[in-house]
Amino acid sequence: MNRLPPGILRHPLHSLALGFGLGAIPFAPGTFGTLLGVPIYLGLQFLPLSYYLIIVALLFYVGVVACGATAQILGAEDPSPVVFDEVVGYLIAMTAAPAGWQWAVAGFVLFRLFDIWKPWPIRLLERQVRGGLGIMVDDALAAGYTWLVLRVAARVVA
Repeated sequence: MNRLPPGILRHPLHSLALGFGLGAIPFAPGTFGTLLGVPIYLGLQFLPLSYYLIIVALLFYVGVVACGATAQILGAEDPSPVVFDEVVGYLIAMTAAPAGWQWAVAGFVLFRLFDIWKPWPIRLLERQVRGGLGIMVDDALAAGYTWLVLRVAARVVA
């Protein structure tokens, strides 16, 4: 496990930022964080779009606060154990996605690729925006690329 300060998971905001401990897994914590987003998405996907967007916006705000506070405790700009940004990023990517497990998997794979690859302007913003917003915004942009590819794929398949 990635080394975390003792008791950090007992604090609700830190526990959330750390994906309830998934971020402490020593390999691919971002992938495990994104995996946490999948059941959340499956539970929210049939809500009216307006409700879905409100929930995701609230989670984004909570993520800015939680990830920023946890990064400060961990003493790093964007520490790898902080994975709530991946959870919310996946939810953004899956906004209005077609129903079906294939789309959930495609969104997962594409989001992870864009989050790792960080095409322009993601890497630029990652360097310039600090704190909790900086942690969240690069995943939101990776989610935007994912959303766009899913939209195009849905049109091609339809």
